[in-house]
Amino acid sequence: MSTQFAPADAPARTRHMAGAVLAVAAVAVLMIAPAIWNGYPLLQYDTGGYLARWYEGYLVPSRSTVYGLYLHFGEWSFFWGNLVFQSLVTLWILHLTLRVLGLAKPYRLAAIGLALVAATALPWLASMLITDIFAGLAVLSLFLLIAHGEKLSRIERAIAFAFTAFAAATHSATFGVLFGLCVAGWAIRPLMRSRLPIRGLAEGSIAVAFSALLLLAANYALSGRLAWTPGGPGVTFGRMMQDGIVARYLDDHCDTIKLKLCPYRNQLPPTADDFLWGADSIFNKLGRFDGMNSEMEFIAEQALIAYPLWQAEAALAATAKQLVMVGTGEGTHGWIPHTYGIIERYLPGQVKMMRAAHQQHWDINFGIINRVHVPVALLSMALLLVIIGRACWRRRIDDIDLLAMTAALALFGNALLTGVISGPHDRYGARMVWIATFVVLLAATRHRQARKVRDGG
Repeated sequence: MSTQFAPADAPARTRHMAGAVLAVAAVAVLMIAPAIWNGYPLLQYDTGGYLARWYEGYLVPSRSTVYGLYLHFGEWSFFWGNLVFQSLVTLWILHLTLRVLGLAKPYRLAAIGLALVAATALPWLASMLITDIFAGLAVLSLFLLIAHGEKLSRIERAIAFAFTAFAAATHSATFGVLFGLCVAGWAIRPLMRSRLPIRGLAEGSIAVAFSALLLLAANYALSGRLAWTPGGPGVTFGRMMQDGIVARYLDDHCDTIKLKLCPYRNQLPPTADDFLWGADSIFNKLGRFDGMNSEMEFIAEQALIAYPLWQAEAALAATAKQLVMVGTGEGTHGWIPHTYGIIERYLPGQVKMMRAAHQQHWDINFGIINRVHVPVALLSMALLLVIIGRACWRRRIDDIDLLAMTAALALFGNALLTGVISGPHDRYGARMVWIATFVVLLAATRHRQARKVRDGG
């Protein structure tokens, strides 16, 4: 028997709806609360490299021109327009996910959003001028396109498609994760035909392919070069150097091969970051990427052939380490001279506000924040495995189980790509692990909903 609201209930319904809208709006503000408190969008060491792409007109390693253009379009608003977009698109994707899973209620969205704000890196990612916010969101938008496209309107599907393509084009690792998810989807489709429709897989795959075209077009428009964003071999070389593989290769081959690094083989720094970004590094002396790209690519390729077992062991160790490196805030501190320099050079009108921000006065204490974020992240990943294990035990996969599998595969792919290519960093884990917490919250909500139905509530 359905319940009809009497006219006298209308004011109560209006108040309820108004309260729900205000709750969601409050979460939207809280999603960028760190930036509001800071007084300026949070910055990263890498931010300056993206900002400069519009002004410098050439390609640099690991700095997507697509993301650079995205930042450029927000300069007029002192980048607050970018942050508002990041907050709203986050809530939109969370809402769509709740809706396709049959869990959509405004207060529920507000409650889950508030939990993510309080216990994960999500608001810090949304408050920052860096590509990281789009990594986890892209996994969810690709999942919506592939597994639940038929539940979306035509406009929603078009927006999800465009967002997925844009997000994949902002960072090569995000592209790699989404590409891997598409490949995995096609591979397991014979076992899960009802869960992975051909139309959804095709749309998701085309979105990822379109992101590659978008990046190539942006690179050509800004630099005149039809090329992928450079830097892969150099970053991989840095990880091999950090593992000791480069030093071993130089010791074994400098007597027979003339390399620029040979005179410095006993002076290599302990970490890839020290080598690539240190103020007085050997890398700088030898001409940075322009002077070292060919040699770094040569050494990386030859070392892979020379020490395959060592490389495999190092890759496995890097992936495992990356999976548990999930601390919030790596690189978000007061010492980011390159980004400061780029803003001072190209956006002098923003220097005063930037310099007055809390970040530039070292006022952010991520040690305290990570007392909550790290345990929550690790527990969420463990519970993700429990959800998947339970589904396997039942031999029945529902929609939340499929999302849990997608999140787990994305987390593993992210750890593999970033750990092996760049070396493990907390930043790479934090930008993705919040989706595990989101899935756990969804599973808990579904469980509570089912229990209420059983109890006749």
